[in-house]
Amino acid sequence: MDGGSRGADRHGRRLRHLALVLLVAPLLLLTGAGSASAHAALKGTDPADGGVLKTAPEAVTLTFTESVGLLDNSIRVFDPENRRVHTGKQEHADGRSDTARVTLPDLKQGTYIVAWRVVSADSHPVSGALTFSVGKRSATTAALPDDEVQDAASTALYNTARYIAYGGLALLLGATAFAMVTGVAAPRGLVVGGWWTLLAATLALLLLRGPYERGSGPAAAFDLTVLRETATSRPGLALLVRVALLAVAAPVAARAGVLRAPADGRGTAGSGRLRFAIVSLLSLALALTWAVAEHASAGIQVPLAMTSTVLHLLAMAVWLGGLTALVTVVQRTPGELPAPAVARFSRLAFAAVAVLAATGAYQSWRGLGSLDALTSTPYGRLLVAKLAGVVLLLTAAACSRRFTARLAVPAAEVPAAPPERVPETVGAASGDADAAHVRDAARVQDASHAGGVQGVRDAVDVRTDTDTDTDPRDPPAGPAPGDGARAPHLQALRRSVLAEISLGLVVLALTTLLTGTQPGRAAEEAAASTAAAEPPLGSATVIPFDVGTPGGHGKVQIELTPGRVGENGVQALIFGPDGGIATVPELRLTFTLEGRDVGPLDARLTNRGGYWATDTLNLPLPGRWTMRATVRTSDIDQVTVSKTVRIG
Repeated sequence: MDGGSRGADRHGRRLRHLALVLLVAPLLLLTGAGSASAHAALKGTDPADGGVLKTAPEAVTLTFTESVGLLDNSIRVFDPENRRVHTGKQEHADGRSDTARVTLPDLKQGTYIVAWRVVSADSHPVSGALTFSVGKRSATTAALPDDEVQDAASTALYNTARYIAYGGLALLLGATAFAMVTGVAAPRGLVVGGWWTLLAATLALLLLRGPYERGSGPAAAFDLTVLRETATSRPGLALLVRVALLAVAAPVAARAGVLRAPADGRGTAGSGRLRFAIVSLLSLALALTWAVAEHASAGIQVPLAMTSTVLHLLAMAVWLGGLTALVTVVQRTPGELPAPAVARFSRLAFAAVAVLAATGAYQSWRGLGSLDALTSTPYGRLLVAKLAGVVLLLTAAACSRRFTARLAVPAAEVPAAPPERVPETVGAASGDADAAHVRDAARVQDASHAGGVQGVRDAVDVRTDTDTDTDPRDPPAGPAPGDGARAPHLQALRRSVLAEISLGLVVLALTTLLTGTQPGRAAEEAAASTAAAEPPLGSATVIPFDVGTPGGHGKVQIELTPGRVGENGVQALIFGPDGGIATVPELRLTFTLEGRDVGPLDARLTNRGGYWATDTLNLPLPGRWTMRATVRTSDIDQVTVSKTVRIG
């Protein structure tokens, strides 16, 4: 093997290793990410979270900021002994898709926990929990579940499959667009590989959709009941349509080598337009399967958002997949890449970048909502990282465009080395052969004088070579004029395109994370809705007490809501020596801000049938207030205990 072949093999191995690193690095970014928060957020509940009702409610109703889908166990209710309450049928209240409702049996006195999990309209699950009490609060053995119950393995696998699906779409559509625009044969491996990659990722998403929605392990992917529910949901239907479209596109992918338009302009214009129309319709339909099940399908300006998402996906595929096709052709067969083809792809890539910039700006505005969300929400921080990657990507694209412009210089403008002139005998064409034989004979004679037998052999070899030529006047074989001048530009173009592809893969990974993160606008709307619906929980303080008599010890639990300057609510419970709720004849509570000489302010608690409360405590200043509780356990036994609480 010569040095050139060994160098090409080494370079090919380096490219394969680089491609592996560029593929694995974004996957590590995806698998290391936490659970994704969804677009929908809980806006209100009936009964209210933490409320105490005089009579048992007939149903539990949840209201969200957008439409939600119900699972088989979207709402679960647990009694004080942590037993599952047998509820009625789950449904949307009053036919409104942004609600979830379940009817309740006749509940006995005590505190109940409601755990819920629904699927947002943009396909992401969201979960949480709330409590309410009937008659009075009670001790409960039920535990509040985590607000974001997710199985780490299912979430990581699902996000990885989504990333791979984006990559498969880019290879399939980008390599096809490269071939049809430039007239250079599409690398068959890229088109067919992109088709198989997208198909495998889509099937994986179909299997993993159920465990991802329910927060269960990957083993649930093969549960037939879960698969049936996935197939009838909107995200599942979108994935099934994508599989059907890929089946239709299979013959197009199989004929990847003949997708290119004739470079010489010959061919039937009608057949070319037909191929273009078929590929365009399939591309639009594939992109729509993403738009109908992601952020674009919920929120404001849905029609415009879905159009923007489709254009954004197609532009991404044309740019990133086309760059991959370009660098593959430059690496394998640079001689088959004429300058006009490079110029045509450069114009296509520039148009794709323009579409990406316009649609990306709109989607950022739609998802962000305000500039404050750039730093105050996970969506905003991810968006900043993506924008930084896009800036670097555009810088690499500018370098590629500059090298492309240099390659587009016609070969005729590159000075070529003048051909060596050999004196020949002037005469008719019929005498050319005789003249050549005379010159060869002279060479043989000179060689015999100069080097003996070996010289004769060399001269005969020269004559043999001459006899094999079709025409002694043909120019000598070698690189075409201008090829030497193009080589440095091809090398520079290869490096800049590889940089574009690597940055594009990282940006694609960040985009995948963004599609699984609650938009900043939705986060702010949810926070505002929650604040308007119910005040935030301030603080809960537990103070032990002991009056010094047998059985005269326990603890008082005081909840202060919202724990801010102004009007506050107070709820207090007394727990006896056995840990159960106890009743006392009197409980007084005062607040003193000693550094400002304010107080003591009497909270004026009233007995509300098992617990003590007030809704009219006014704390006028921020600071560290001393909270004193006086507990009287009998006509003569009482004790005062205190603790400091922070008022914001």
